[in-house]
Amino acid sequence: MSALHAHPAPVLGRRRWGGLAVLAASLLVVVMDMTVLNVALPDLSADLRTGALAQLWIVDVYSLVLAGLLVPVAALADRWGRRRMLLTGFVIFALASLAALGARSAGDVIAIRALLGVGGAMIMPATLSLIRALFPDARERAFALGLWAATAAVGGAIGPIVGGALLSAFSWHAAFLVNVPLMVVAFLAGRALLPESRSERPGRVDATGVLLSVGGMVAAVYAVKHLGKEGIDPTSVVALVGGVALLVVFVRRCLRQDEPMLAVELFANPVFRAGVLTALVSSTVMIALLFVGSQWLQLVQGWTPLVAGVALLPMALGGLIGPPFAPAVAARLGARNVIVAGLLVLASGLATLWLLPRPLPYAGVAVALLLVGFGTAALGLASALIMGSAPIHQAGSAAAVEEMSYEVGGVLGIAVLGSLAGLVYRGGLPADAAPEAVESISGALGTSAESAALASYADAFGAVGLAGALITLVVALIVWRGLPEDVDVSGGH
Repeated sequence: MSALHAHPAPVLGRRRWGGLAVLAASLLVVVMDMTVLNVALPDLSADLRTGALAQLWIVDVYSLVLAGLLVPVAALADRWGRRRMLLTGFVIFALASLAALGARSAGDVIAIRALLGVGGAMIMPATLSLIRALFPDARERAFALGLWAATAAVGGAIGPIVGGALLSAFSWHAAFLVNVPLMVVAFLAGRALLPESRSERPGRVDATGVLLSVGGMVAAVYAVKHLGKEGIDPTSVVALVGGVALLVVFVRRCLRQDEPMLAVELFANPVFRAGVLTALVSSTVMIALLFVGSQWLQLVQGWTPLVAGVALLPMALGGLIGPPFAPAVAARLGARNVIVAGLLVLASGLATLWLLPRPLPYAGVAVALLLVGFGTAALGLASALIMGSAPIHQAGSAAAVEEMSYEVGGVLGIAVLGSLAGLVYRGGLPADAAPEAVESISGALGTSAESAALASYADAFGAVGLAGALITLVVALIVWRGLPEDVDVSGGH
């Protein structure tokens, strides 16, 4: 492959920052799409008369497809062109969203969500790889990745707000159609502002490796989701064991190849490992907090989805401030100190939920959310360490691993910490509570157990905060011991 394709010329001045704006905006849309459907699902289900199983697949198929395709799509982008892959993802995302107009059944929506997952898998790792190409300077790249992380945090928080606003004026179709003009603008701007970027040593995209990676990721993610919702049963155990086995075979296959589809040897670098672990735990606790917190705001506080979405904005505010400014602070105080401090702030926000008096005051919850948002400074620096510690020709593999850490973290957050919330909630109900009250807090409303259920769910919210804080503190200790003291924002030392 030619040097021109391997190392694109630096994009100077405003053009590269314009390119970053395109990448951040496209990421915002993809992340929003993960949460906006939660608001639209009741109207969609009523219109199409979907059953419980169909609703489950409508929500889950997006993340299953996205997680499964991250590795092969990132490897293909290294060879085919990351800009080309990104622009193709824009087109697929727009066409899938437009297809919602013709959806007449739950099967149609499931197919649309699967196609959106394909587009998302093309977009998300390509954004990170292109940032690596746009910003060869380590400090500028760290700042750019901080903005990227801030965009991801904001997207998750404003998704319910956008969904609520659209549903108040339009039908559930608007939750999909809003993507179309945004993707059209992103496509046109991307063609004008982004350079093409390829790896000088692209990994092999072999059929066996694709089957192993896709099958393993889909089976493992499905199993964790199923365990969180249904508990331990033969289906989830078999899926988990099978998924892990396929991934082990895939990793061993990659280690035997000279130019593997996924550069597994990156994990030998302690800087890379620390970055991935930070991204994983940050995603886990943040998604769990958004999931349980939105339920508390709507069902315990009695607020509408739109108002509940606005009430989550303190997290987005903290996320807008923490990650972009973390690299500048790290340049003075050291990257290890700042990334661990970010994790400690994140843990303090989570612990605040446990320490607040009962019933939980929203003002205290808002402070906790703000601290968690500030704590995502660790997430921005983690991105800089992951992408900076990887050689330029392995940027695609690094981006795929980082995106997988977000996806797996989100699944673990809902499955593990969400299940903990369910256990604490059920433990606080009276022994004679109706079955529907035991099933969920929404089923307890209007029953004799309502008062106990509301109090118990507040305790469950606090328990999630405590568990998340403890997990984050353990990771902070691991990162402190694992990162070299003199590591900088470039991932070097």
